[in-house]
Amino acid sequence: MPAKNVKKHTANVVKPTRQGKKVAKKVLKPKATAVKKRKERFIVQFHRPYTLRTSAAPKCPRRLSPVVKKNDHFSIIKFPLTTESAMKKIEDTNTLVFIVDIRANKVQIKEAMKKMYDIKAVKVNTLIRPDGKKKAMVRLDANHDALEVANKIGLL
Repeated sequence: MPAKNVKKHTANVVKPTRQGKKVAKKVLKPKATAVKKRKERFIVQFHRPYTLRTSAAPKCPRRLSPVVKKNDHFSIIKFPLTTESAMKKIEDTNTLVFIVDIRANKVQIKEAMKKMYDIKAVKVNTLIRPDGKKKAMVRLDANHDALEVANKIGLL
């Protein structure tokens, strides 16, 4: 059933004037714009384009002073071994056995022996033990006795 006062309550339509028509035409008429055609892609993967990569320039340094790796003779030779096999080497083959730094090479071990104990090493044999430590067998010169050096160090 329709409402009784439908015609009475309808809003009065405002008729546009000449100037209003021009404004309405400008608003309604869209400008012609070129439709951009998409680039055809023939590759499945997307490769990110290369961009400028600058190095980090922090306002304050992360560390107060730069870290200096200690590579002196105290850090190369850690401690002497006092096992039965090491004692046998001291007595039989004039050889001292040490646990050394894992990154030390034979030349560095020789120089560390010379600096720490004032002895000349003829030969250095190294091996890495199953526990990850490096063992160095240092054969001494004929002028030096391994027993005397071991006593001086405090092994015996």
